Amino acid sequence: MLQVGIVGLANVGKSTLFNALLKKQQALVANYPFATIEPNVGIVPVPDERLEELREIVEGQEGRGGQESRVPIVPAMVKFVDIAGLVKGASMGAGLGNKFLAHIREVDLILEVVRDFNDENIIREGSVSPKDDIELIKTELDLADLQTVEKSKEKPEELPLFSKKPILYIYNTTYKENQEAGSRNKEDEIRIDAKIENELAGFSDEEQKELLKSYGLEEPGLNRVIRKAYEMLGLISFLTAGEKEVRAWTIKRGIKAPAAAGVIHTDFEKNFIKAEVVGFADFVACGGWKKAKELGKARLEGRDYVMQDGDVVEFKVGV
Repeated sequence: MLQVGIVGLANVGKSTLFNALLKKQQALVANYPFATIEPNVGIVPVPDERLEELREIVEGQEGRGGQESRVPIVPAMVKFVDIAGLVKGASMGAGLGNKFLAHIREVDLILEVVRDFNDENIIREGSVSPKDDIELIKTELDLADLQTVEKSKEKPEELPLFSKKPILYIYNTTYKENQEAGSRNKEDEIRIDAKIENELAGFSDEEQKELLKSYGLEEPGLNRVIRKAYEMLGLISFLTAGEKEVRAWTIKRGIKAPAAAGVIHTDFEKNFIKAEVVGFADFVACGGWKKAKELGKARLEGRDYVMQDGDVVEFKVGV
């Protein structure tokens, strides 16, 4: 499971963002198997509208009706870890420095929250400006890496250095400023209003749409954050659609069919024979497996097939 660590200086909106993610999770708990593992760890779904479309198709084929008989949806998941706030000197143990650094070493991607709003009621505790704050955290991580290299006999490329981890910068701003700065966003940054995101997460889907519309937005910023994290780590999802469940499975871009089968069950990779594959758009256009096979849209792929995002798959495995 993808693990993202939320970091930042004090009073930048880090906890507000994390609380928004937890609310997003809790709002869906009745439908999906999510869990809060610890007070500072939450598992959140990867937004994927394709799953609902697949469910409609499967239920239509099965002749199901009513909410009680709905086919379960199981989206891909992301684990978010709210890491203790960083202070200057963390690399030397200041504040919760050692604990802070240890937690960051375990994540796949660092989500760095940067204060980019003005509020006289919220003290800038250690925060100066977006540029200076980013530089401060970079310096602390670089110093920690230097210590790691000096203490280890291993080659630097074999060490769990922070410099190897991708960083997604989340500028905590207002939606008005977000719209004005949107065209200036770089590939590794997203601008959101953590306060509004926290409020949004407590509303129903329809209420969220109305509120977002009033801000000139099409979707919550949290959706963009999760998708961007996937993109930066080179992750994609393949899909399975059956009467028991409709599910998204996370894989690295470029892996082949047997390895993808192994994500479902290790025995599937060992006993892989073929993969029956239909592209998502074709699957929807055909209304399911039966028509897709009749129209020649379903392909039997072998061990060398490279999986594509949105592939709807049935793996053929031996005993």
